[in-house]
Amino acid sequence: MTRERIALVEDDADLAATLGLALEREGYEILSYPTGREGLVGILGSPPDLVLLDLNLPDLDGLSVCREVRDTAAVRDLPIIMLTARVEESDRVLGLDLGADDYITKPFSLRELKSRIRALLRRRSLDGGVPEDEYRDARLHVRRGPMDVELDGELVRLTVREFELLWYLITTRPRVASRESILERVWGLSSDVETRTVDVHIRALRSKLGSELVETVIGAGYRFRGFQ
Repeated sequence: MTRERIALVEDDADLAATLGLALEREGYEILSYPTGREGLVGILGSPPDLVLLDLNLPDLDGLSVCREVRDTAAVRDLPIIMLTARVEESDRVLGLDLGADDYITKPFSLRELKSRIRALLRRRSLDGGVPEDEYRDARLHVRRGPMDVELDGELVRLTVREFELLWYLITTRPRVASRESILERVWGLSSDVETRTVDVHIRALRSKLGSELVETVIGAGYRFRGFQ
């Protein structure tokens, strides 16, 4: 059985060694790159199944690497998890806007990182044999199988995580989805993980599909409204 391959772009040698060893024990093949430029060359030349990308790199920073990957057709759908020591929300939003599927703030637990990796790889493994579900209203057309989203007839590119969040909200309508249930169903994580992750992804969805698409229900969570 072929092992899933993870590109680890991290300039901290000690952290890279620790992560590499821990993930190899989980059965992954680790491709380690100490600089952004080396990481980009490696990802484009031998695409992995997932990318762990440090935000602060010595030559080409993580945001630039993410941008280049998303602008390259052959690898633009690769799941990307940003590793960052920055806590400012603006940095997280920028990373998500550039196409990162998830972010995790240092220091983090290996258990949490492994869980996020498994969740993203599970979603990527969905193939054409999965029944194609569909949602359509006056402006929005969403197809579950190929993960296509059209707004007013124009294709909108969402990250894997954004699509799964959108689809979960669609399937739970007209009920309210709590942040905890979203974390569990979309991220595969327990509710003790930071719920601001959900808020940041909701903001990214609204920026791409319109602020009225998802309603915030104060103290409860989010509800999909769609377009009548």
